[in-house]
Amino acid sequence: MKLLLLAVAVLLLVASESAAERILSRRTKRELASPLHRGGIRDPFGSYCQRRGGCCPGRDDLCTVPYLDTICYCDLFCNRTVSDCCPDFWGHCLGIERPFIGTCERNGNKFFTGQTYKENCNLCTCGTVGRWECEQNACLIEPDVIHAINRGNYGWKAANYSQFYGMSLDEGIRYRLGTQRPSRTIMTMNEIQMNMDPEKDQLPRYFNSTEKWPGKIHEPLDQGNCAASWAFSTAAVASDRISIQSMGHMTPQLSPQNLISCDTRNQGGCAGGRIDGAWWYLRRRGVVTEECYPYRPPQQTPAEVGRCMMQSRSIGRGKRQATQHCPNTHNYQNDIYQSTPPYRLSSNEKEIMKEIMDNGPVQAIMEVHEDFFVYKSGIYKHTDVSFTKPPQYRKHGTHSIRITGWGEDRNFDGTSKKYWIAANSWGKNWGENGYFRIARGDNECEIEAFVIGVWGRITMEDMRNHHHHHNRRHI
Repeated sequence: MKLLLLAVAVLLLVASESAAERILSRRTKRELASPLHRGGIRDPFGSYCQRRGGCCPGRDDLCTVPYLDTICYCDLFCNRTVSDCCPDFWGHCLGIERPFIGTCERNGNKFFTGQTYKENCNLCTCGTVGRWECEQNACLIEPDVIHAINRGNYGWKAANYSQFYGMSLDEGIRYRLGTQRPSRTIMTMNEIQMNMDPEKDQLPRYFNSTEKWPGKIHEPLDQGNCAASWAFSTAAVASDRISIQSMGHMTPQLSPQNLISCDTRNQGGCAGGRIDGAWWYLRRRGVVTEECYPYRPPQQTPAEVGRCMMQSRSIGRGKRQATQHCPNTHNYQNDIYQSTPPYRLSSNEKEIMKEIMDNGPVQAIMEVHEDFFVYKSGIYKHTDVSFTKPPQYRKHGTHSIRITGWGEDRNFDGTSKKYWIAANSWGKNWGENGYFRIARGDNECEIEAFVIGVWGRITMEDMRNHHHHHNRRHI
């Protein structure tokens, strides 16, 4: 008898253990199950918990109903993750409206799980529980930054630019700048000595190269999403200097594309480059005009570099001649323009001013901060509007531009605000018709730290030849 009782006890123990294992296995599977309503509730008006005859309080892994090709639950635990409840659980068991599982709302429209929309530079995805999950990138255009600048007393105004909207700050710095900081060797380059006579060298309060040399200062171009300010600023300064030096006999707008595609030694084309490399190329190889070799903004990836379509050969005395026709087949003037080695100016504002007034625009390197992209008008100084934001909202990169003049504004209290006039390469609808003014005399954004001047390599024969070309074209 005792043996019989013992055997029964063992059997009951084994049975209870296997039942416990089954429940544990079921629970484990349930906890690991993927959300039931990932693509939205199927059969939303079907009767499940009601048909079952009620709801189970707490957690009951046996409180299930067949649901299409699987099962759904009617216990209160099913609502913990909003993942495996029967479609009528909320109405029948809780007496509340069913949530929109798997659908998100925006502007009165419903989106299903996995659908996306772009909010400025951030992609938002409809999550499984009906909430939008958005990226947290800092955008190039941040409306609160624009409002803060325009409300504050910063001395300049900000605006939204459609060509920048939708880009992240990282993309703006990667694709819209593109000048590498000069190496230590280049930064220690000797500055030219300029002896200024306080009596004779009286500098005016306002000076603009475009007014002193009308028709010889070239309008700002647009580099697009090509990080090649190294090529644009170099070509622009050389164009202006050659036009001034030749007294208007030669007024070429030199081709940045020629530099981007052909100056490839330690240069990255639309992925950034060095101005010392650009000047080396302009001196040793030379470039043609923009009309001959037009700029082609990158179509696919901003880092792509077009094949070099212009070569030159030496014709003696340091001069060069093109060995190919213009890439633009409608243009036949494939003259090669060259420069002498560039020279570095002192960081003294008066010496930079005298150089511009005597010889024309100069090239400068500057640090571009996040607020510079939204500059519209006024005298730019880097603001503190992003200082309270996370670090990803405060970034800067190196850019090169062309300084064409200077001026001075009077404050209400009688003090003066001095500024440089500079040309950018972001098109004429940015800033003040493609130009900007920036504080002068206190190395704002390091704009006075590395300034370059240059001479074109021009002979009287060049000027005569170009004069004849010019006349022939207008007969």
